[in-house]
Amino acid sequence: MSLGLNFIDQIQTLIAKVKDSESDNIAKAASLVADAIENDGLLHVFGCGHSQMYAEELFYRAGGLVPVNPILEPALSLRPEAPKSTAFERMEGLGKVIVANENMKEGDVLIIASTSGRNAVPVEVALEAQERGVKVIGLTSLEFTSEVSSRHSSGKKLIDFSDVVLDNGGVPGDAMMELASLPYKFGPTSSIVGFTLLQAIVVQAIEELAKRGKEAPVWVSSNLDKGDAINKVHLAKYKNRIKCL
Repeated sequence: MSLGLNFIDQIQTLIAKVKDSESDNIAKAASLVADAIENDGLLHVFGCGHSQMYAEELFYRAGGLVPVNPILEPALSLRPEAPKSTAFERMEGLGKVIVANENMKEGDVLIIASTSGRNAVPVEVALEAQERGVKVIGLTSLEFTSEVSSRHSSGKKLIDFSDVVLDNGGVPGDAMMELASLPYKFGPTSSIVGFTLLQAIVVQAIEELAKRGKEAPVWVSSNLDKGDAINKVHLAKYKNRIKCL
């Protein structure tokens, strides 16, 4: 078997592992999201560097929840110069500014993705959100974060300011594949597993709302005949509350 196919096998094994280990946390997170939406709140999603993909994954997605606010801070993006995002995510004080400029209110929910959970900005965003009465869901690697020190002056990590912690099952450094001829590992796992966990939360939150007799607002593909008309109603309701709309 090629190493590429072996990677797929290992990803499937890892997803099966987190399905079992994180089932309770998926349910807890989904309940928080359902509570927020039932009370006309928002689900905010934040990450730095590649972790911004989690916000993009859940935002404006056909089949996904409408009240999702992606926090896509340009300074933390891989564009236009990726190394800058690494420097900025370690900059204490930036997280406080980011939260202050978001429409984030008590009763909302915030998902923060940080596989190491150690850098100043995600830690500070979590702290600031909790102080505003926002419930924080932290997506991280428990093994990775347990082996590194905090880069925030509090000495705390993302897990210390999370109401629910989701473990993506990743290893320190994120990569899991090896070759005898290479001195380093390759084949990152965090995004593949992380997307699966977050979409599981969305699906379960929608189910939870249905059990409560509530219809979750869901985007419909604009490539379906009735999609534009349905989405137009959602846009009218949330355009002034979600920046990227």
